Amino acid sequence: MSATGSAMAEQLVAEVERLRVSEPVDNPLLTVPADAEQETERLRRLVAVEARAHAAELSAYGTVLSRFPRPPVADLCLTMGRVVHEAGPKLGRVADALGMRDPFSCHHPAAHGAFPFNAALSHAAQAGNQTAFGLAAHTDMAVYYPGCRALVEQLRKRNARVPEEFFAYFDDPGDEQLLDLAVTVVQDGLDRGDDPREAVLHARRVEEAIGEAWRTAAGGTTPLHMQQG
Repeated sequence: MSATGSAMAEQLVAEVERLRVSEPVDNPLLTVPADAEQETERLRRLVAVEARAHAAELSAYGTVLSRFPRPPVADLCLTMGRVVHEAGPKLGRVADALGMRDPFSCHHPAAHGAFPFNAALSHAAQAGNQTAFGLAAHTDMAVYYPGCRALVEQLRKRNARVPEEFFAYFDDPGDEQLLDLAVTVVQDGLDRGDDPREAVLHARRVEEAIGEAWRTAAGGTTPLHMQQG
């Protein structure tokens, strides 16, 4: 890391945060009217979106690891890959509790909004520089975990009939050490001459794609027909 420590990387994180304030990406899951029947369907859609993201995430981490097989990038990719891999069975238990079929197989939201996140992360992994992927990963963690925890808090406040498995999975604060590691990856890439403008572009695309995923979960009108039957 350069003599400036992580100062330049923190500036990029601050720029993404500035965009988050000036051009906010809404989470409609937090504003849709309470409706028990539709609420269950929305949670199923969220689980299906999450399941669709897992495969793309694992592929993206493998791609970045092959492109930049060195610390600290390798540390970030291997750790995040393990987190996603270990989350798979837990998400399966959420799906079971919600009466869904296997969310990792052929069942997925009909709306196209489930897939922009996969595309944005995959593009950052395949075409972005090291700094871009590090900032995209940081943005993913900084936005998605708090958004899901806000949903959990809201559901609990109104005593919604939601399986505990859902709460156990989505009430996840994330990992501050992983956020710090992502910043280290960003700074290491900057020290190697990466274009910071590219990094902000990819990070913003990931954040907007997370918003699309939330909109898909909140606003879809076609049932997923994932109940066991």
